[in-house]
Amino acid sequence: MKLSRIALLAALCGIVCAVGVRAWQRVGNFGFGSDDSPSNVKSEFYWSRLAFASSLASYGGYGGGYFGRSSWARDYPKADRQFLIAMHRLTRIDGRPYEQVVNLDSDDIFNYPWIYAVQVQTWTFTDAEAKRLHDYLLKGGFLMVDDFHGTEDWDNFMRGMRQVLPDSPVEDLQSNDEIFHTLYDVDDKMQIPGEHYIRTHRTYEKDGYQPKWRAIRDKDGRIMVAICHNMHLGDAWEWADDPYYPEPFASMAFRVGLDYILYGMTH
Repeated sequence: MKLSRIALLAALCGIVCAVGVRAWQRVGNFGFGSDDSPSNVKSEFYWSRLAFASSLASYGGYGGGYFGRSSWARDYPKADRQFLIAMHRLTRIDGRPYEQVVNLDSDDIFNYPWIYAVQVQTWTFTDAEAKRLHDYLLKGGFLMVDDFHGTEDWDNFMRGMRQVLPDSPVEDLQSNDEIFHTLYDVDDKMQIPGEHYIRTHRTYEKDGYQPKWRAIRDKDGRIMVAICHNMHLGDAWEWADDPYYPEPFASMAFRVGLDYILYGMTH
């Protein structure tokens, strides 16, 4: 049974209550810094964020790293934690309540079958890292990429992607694709902007005027890489507790993210 919009709105209200006291803090770790949660908690799902070497380690404006971190850490860890709050309220998934950072330096990545990556226009891989990500995806791993915008970002993203999957075509996803109907029916999708929308009322960045919902599949038709181009779902999760960030953007971002997780866990 698909979940109702009322349930989703209730979950968003819960996020506001859970983190509202810290919502004003737009510096440092946004109130979601290091904690003493045990790292060995066994769960059926781990929210995993990909850390990677970047061609632009830290820079200003849209898409930059934060506080000395590389660009992979944009919105980290607040977006991750708030998404997990919504997931626990809206599903029965036994997920660990905090995120896991993974990289391509070792086979440890194979312990985490669902991975989220941002600012992928800046990623760079060694041959060994590209081979490990290639093997990860073909062994059943799922990668969701988000927060990159425009023609140049796309070309830079694909340069890295072609190291990993040199012969796999990229397709535009249709609204009737299974991935948009695993938990929620997401038929009419909009462009999900970053927090800059509050100041500019623009949904786009750079020349990324149209949202692109895309994917790369394996030979059996399973989506291995879900591509959110010209969008910033991570910001929508991060600022869902901000009364000035529009609720329809946040709601759709949560629905899409939950659909992608359920798809990744069942395929």
